[in-house]
Amino acid sequence: MISLAGRDILHAWGKFVFTGVGLGLLIGVTLVMAGVYRGMVDDGKALLDNSGADLWVVQQDTLGPYAESSSLNDDLYRAILAMPGVDRAANVTYLTMQVRQGERDARDVRAMVVGVAAGAPAGTPGTPPYLVAGRQITRGHYEAVADVATGFRLGDTIKIRRNQYTVVGLTRRMVSSSGDPMVFVPLKDAQEAQFLKDNDAIWQSRRRTGENPAFNRPGAPGVLDAVIASQSSNNFVNAILVRLEPGADPDETARSIHRWKRLTVYTRAQMESILVGKLIATSAKQIGMFLVILAVVSAAIVAFIIYTLTMDKIREIAVLKLIGTRNRTIAAMIMQQALALGAIGFAVGKITATFTAPLFPKYVLLVPQDSIIGFFAVLVICALASVVAIRMALRVDPAEAIGG
Repeated sequence: MISLAGRDILHAWGKFVFTGVGLGLLIGVTLVMAGVYRGMVDDGKALLDNSGADLWVVQQDTLGPYAESSSLNDDLYRAILAMPGVDRAANVTYLTMQVRQGERDARDVRAMVVGVAAGAPAGTPGTPPYLVAGRQITRGHYEAVADVATGFRLGDTIKIRRNQYTVVGLTRRMVSSSGDPMVFVPLKDAQEAQFLKDNDAIWQSRRRTGENPAFNRPGAPGVLDAVIASQSSNNFVNAILVRLEPGADPDETARSIHRWKRLTVYTRAQMESILVGKLIATSAKQIGMFLVILAVVSAAIVAFIIYTLTMDKIREIAVLKLIGTRNRTIAAMIMQQALALGAIGFAVGKITATFTAPLFPKYVLLVPQDSIIGFFAVLVICALASVVAIRMALRVDPAEAIGG
């Protein structure tokens, strides 16, 4: 039985190998798609791990700071720091934007700009937990720490909004939930970049406020000055990252902050659920649909090639039946050919996925578990795809061996 399948494969080895390579490319794409999903989940977990936070305090009734916009006064962290069970609390801002490098021949890099406290002690939530080169931000303005994925180097000058920053440190694997590399800048600069309006917008807002009849009555100038001052302020942050004392209960501390400060607080498990269950959910469904389509296409290709190979040897099958070969033996020969085709395809696909994954712009995480599941899935698909050819072979009339 084994020799029959092997001899038939050697007889049409060219078609068999080329079909296996084509199938392998499809399998490689399938493994990469699964790796993209794994990479998205890993990016979300890396974002939470690298933040160094146990709790995320955000604007009430929002899913911020990663899923929704959140705005808090930057002096609230002092009140949070005084809560029982809280060890450290730090303000942070997040803004995804294009960061420009240099002036001449400038290039834009899509990055998440993170505002952190300059000169903060090691281990402060929000700051990069480690550097691969350079130093942390120590000055209150115009210094930056960038992830190596941005392509920036130490000493490079980058432009964020109207200000220029010098890259003083490099970190690694600091990414947003969408895989964008992070650029850390002093908190005051990040607040200005995110919340402060440009000069023309401020002037227009002041003019409209001054023309408002409500501020033209007697006694209103003081109120007008206060409104104008508030329009020019940028004392807001997106979230407060909290690190708890050893042994503190995250759920109890979160309930206490929510009860007394009227803010929404998320634990690590809740924030991970938001990132994976809400931000990545739609992409996961799309990837799942692609995997189903690729599985159907792969099954169709295997079925077609096995059917074609079987059609090419109808006379040989009839001869086997004429000399008394059992149907079970013939079916096993066709099944073995399909499984061999799947094994070749998976080997090509695995090699292709392994070497092409680093070339993708997004992080692709290939895990052994997916490869094992994929291997057995390919064998099952190939076995099912051979059923059509087997049924056709079993209907062959032995008389065709002596017919014209």
